[in-house]
Order: sequence, then C-alpha cells, then structure tokens
Amino acid sequence: MEKLNWGIMGLGNIAQKFSEAITKSQNAKLLAVSSKNLEKLKNFKDRFNIEEKFLFNNYENLINCKDIDIIYIALPNSFHHYWAKQSILNKKNVLVEKPITLNFKEAQDIEKSLLNKDLFFGEAFMYRHHPQINLIIKMIKNNEIGNLKSMESSFGFNILTKKKFFLFNKKRKIDKNNRFFNKKLGGGCILDLGCYPTSFSLLIQSLIMKSNLEKIKILNVVKEINETGVEVDAKAEISFNETFKSKVKASFKNNLGNKSTIYGETGKLIIDNTWFGSNNIIKINKNSSNIIDLDNEKNIYSYQIENISKNIISNNFKSEFPAMSLQESLLNMKILDDWVKL
Repeated sequence: MEKLNWGIMGLGNIAQKFSEAITKSQNAKLLAVSSKNLEKLKNFKDRFNIEEKFLFNNYENLINCKDIDIIYIALPNSFHHYWAKQSILNKKNVLVEKPITLNFKEAQDIEKSLLNKDLFFGEAFMYRHHPQINLIIKMIKNNEIGNLKSMESSFGFNILTKKKFFLFNKKRKIDKNNRFFNKKLGGGCILDLGCYPTSFSLLIQSLIMKSNLEKIKILNVVKEINETGVEVDAKAEISFNETFKSKVKASFKNNLGNKSTIYGETGKLIIDNTWFGSNNIIKINKNSSNIIDLDNEKNIYSYQIENISKNIISNNFKSEFPAMSLQESLLNMKILDDWVKL
C-alpha cells in the first residue's frame, strides 16, 4: 500500500501521541521531525526509527525537504500562522494543530495564501474523524431525537491546583512562560480548550442550516482572568439563529470533562467523551433510554491520519465531511475571537 510521508514540526506531548498513531496507520509513514531541542530529536530518532538525515534542528529545513508530502505543525498556538503560511508558500500540504491561528485576521491570511493552490490544509480536530461522530450525524439525520433545539458542550480540567496529603489541595505556582498561561503564546482556556466545543457546535448546527457568519452571535459571556492575563474559566452561549443555540464551557480551573448533550424535540443524545471517543452514546427519548455501543479500540489520531493520507494520495485536497473544512475553521476562529474579546 502506498504511504504518505509525514514530517512533524515541534516535538511536544501532542507530537508524541500523533507519531504513535502514524506507526499504527496503514497508509502513512513518519519520515522526518524538526525541533530546536536536540534531546527531543534524539528521543524521536530512537523511538520511531527515523533516519539521521531526516532529523532537523530548524523548521526551514523540514519545509524544504522534498521527500515530505505533508507537514503536521504541533507548535504552540502563536506559531501556527507563520509556519503554516511558510509551509504553504513552499507548496507543502499542511495539518496544523488547533486552533488554526491566534485570531480571525490571521486565519483569513491563511485562506488567502491557499488561493489557486492544489494543497491540502486542515485543522487537527481529530474527534471529527472518529466513527462516533458519523454515528451521531446519522442518528440526527434519521430524526431519532426530533428536530434539533439546542446543545451543551464543555472541555475542562484543573491545572491550577494539586492534591496534597489528607485530600488537601494546594494552588500551583503559575509559570508565566508556560504556553497555557502566556497570552503571547496563545494561552488561555478559550483558545486551547474552548475551540473544541465551538467546533462541535458548528458541526451540529450545520445539520440544520448553512453556517452564516452574519447571524452568529456570542451571548452571556462569563470569564475568569488570572494574574497572567489569560482566561482560566469561561462560558458563553452561541446563537446561530432564533431556533438553535449552544452553551459552551472551557476551563483550566474546573474538571468539566468533555461531555456534550444534544437536545431535540423528542429526545437527547449524551456523549460522555466527545473529543477522544466514547465507548457508547446514550440516547434518551420520552419513554426509553438506549446505550449505543461503539468500537473504540483504534488510536483516535489514526483515523485522522489515515483519512488525510488517503485523500492526498488520491489527489483530493479538500477535507471530507465531517472533517473540519477551511471555511469551518474560519468561522470557528471568528467565534473564538469574539469570545476572547467580549
């Protein structure tokens, strides 16, 4: 089977998980990696059996490597725009970690750079490729919970405190250089975690109507800002029109989990693990409650990698629904931008 050669820019924790998924994918190969940290380069070389000539201690050489088919950008948020654009200008296919950029203006610039180019560009919302999402879409389209009314979606975990002896909690010392808490690096729970609930809200509302930027409004915004100037807890309501709204939450302070509930006129769907794949989906109707079991054995990143690799190998440079399209990424960035600024 033909395999797509992947290169990875930035070797943090997410790059580790992504690389493990590539090794389990049938149509993808981890060919090259780049990092300014020599120890990380050595670790990746040993762990994933990467040839010495494909270890790059700068990102320019990775972009210029002719053997690479696609670059996965796993750098901190503030570097997404620049390195995605440089990759595109060098005619590389790109998968960039979420969020696509720091703001809507940067996202629009990415869109301009892709004009008249036969290149794949995607934002790495891996949950969109999981079979769970296809099942949810099928159930909604089959009218199993009736016409959609609203939804709730959240993503949050506590990184501000740590457990001590006798169940007492202690507040962690905040490192202002940590990407989670550094505004210049794109820190804050809205950009880092809130992008998931907002992107899922866009997907569900698209099953009712075409997304319209002019009609989308961000309401009832509540935020808690910490001493470094970033949000550590935030919630809002997205109004898509008069008939469908979504309540979204993100937090570095509270263990919100990653649960979503979709409400219809005759029932609701509960997804306990929206972003990493549940073992089941709960469907509740007026007189019944069903648990729909799912096959959840595969690495969730592998679905994304295999789908993208298949598309590019077939010379298909568009993200296939329900994967995140460029237009959805722009809409999602506009929603996040407004949420941050309000």
